[in-house]
Amino acid sequence: MTAYTGQKLLDALDSQGLGDWQGLPDCIGARFLTGDFATGLDLVAEIGSLAEAAGHHPDVTLTFPHVDIRLTSHDTGAVTERDLNLAGQISEAAASAGVKADPTIPALLELGLDTANQDAIAPFWAALLTGDASNVSGPDVVDPAGQMPLLWFQDCEEHEVPHQRLHVDVSVPAAVAPERIRAAVDAGGTIVDESQAPSFTVLADADGNRACVCTLAGRP
Repeated sequence: MTAYTGQKLLDALDSQGLGDWQGLPDCIGARFLTGDFATGLDLVAEIGSLAEAAGHHPDVTLTFPHVDIRLTSHDTGAVTERDLNLAGQISEAAASAGVKADPTIPALLELGLDTANQDAIAPFWAALLTGDASNVSGPDVVDPAGQMPLLWFQDCEEHEVPHQRLHVDVSVPAAVAPERIRAAVDAGGTIVDESQAPSFTVLADADGNRACVCTLAGRP
């Protein structure tokens, strides 16, 4: 199966008319504005039927005013045609129920930790966040319970002078990124580096703590 990531994923969503959905790292996400719990429950039941028929199951969060959905193919670690097909079916079911999506909402929080000693510190973070020091896969701490945001390790050189080690990555739709950056700047932040925009833009707060606003646009 073809794995869709980065700009290729955004292009696939566009070409298949999946405007309800947004590309995020390793998944696609959508929010459907049900407006009440009963409507949401009916939509979730229909999604369940579609998922069973497809043999492919999304992550679904039901709240009073909306339903959040994320789709990925865990066997490939990326979005595949299975996800795109099911996404289209879910959008059709929502439209039939008179439920609209808000494609500006899906976002994903990740924590990046700069280190020259991943092997030494990764078990600590895995144990702290998940209760099991072995929950490390490549550069990532993976929480099997799905309760923690992804923590990943970014290789860097050793520094004698302490510097910021932990930074926040916020992945948002490409169309939302400029507004999110502008809001952060208006709130007292500064743009540190936009040379890689729209893939990511580095910002800092008034104390110099850095964070990145990320999108899939232009990424491989």
